[in-house]
Amino acid sequence: MGLDNVAVQWPRTGRFYDPVAPAEFVDFAGLAEKLPLHAGPAAALADHVAKTGTVRVTGYTELVDLLFGLNGVLFATDAAAEDEDPVISPDDCAWIAGGLERFVNGHQPYGEEITFETVSTVLRKALEGSRLAEQQLRWLQSRLDALRDDSGNAPQWSYSIAELDVLAKFYRRCADRGFAVYADF
Repeated sequence: MGLDNVAVQWPRTGRFYDPVAPAEFVDFAGLAEKLPLHAGPAAALADHVAKTGTVRVTGYTELVDLLFGLNGVLFATDAAAEDEDPVISPDDCAWIAGGLERFVNGHQPYGEEITFETVSTVLRKALEGSRLAEQQLRWLQSRLDALRDDSGNAPQWSYSIAELDVLAKFYRRCADRGFAVYADF
């Protein structure tokens, strides 16, 4: 089945989280219509968000974890340990949205297609000139190497800027309206 991130009311009332009505995301359908024809996955993602208030994030977990330097970002693993529920708070949604937005902006000079190679380039560029650049670049290289298969081949990522932008907009909407995100397996 995979991992879905479902927009829910924050904080929960009673035993369960109440899903946010898909009407809160209905404008994502208009976003899908404005995307170019070649942006099929981005349009499909926006359309799905508009209809369900949910993002299927299984295909993004590896990329998002690399971008944030953590494991299980979209699984809400920290929240699961302390709250028993795998929930991303509105503040954490803002953090995720901000990171994705910065990545999308940083990727613009490298074209529309996001690949393992372009992600590596953007992340290296972001770390250059930082206070602990050498140490952080070594850490990044170890993360990149860990994503390679036994033969040394890189993951075959192929996302579009528009697709990651739609993903960022989902988390931004949740943050701005005070929604949380429930990690549903």
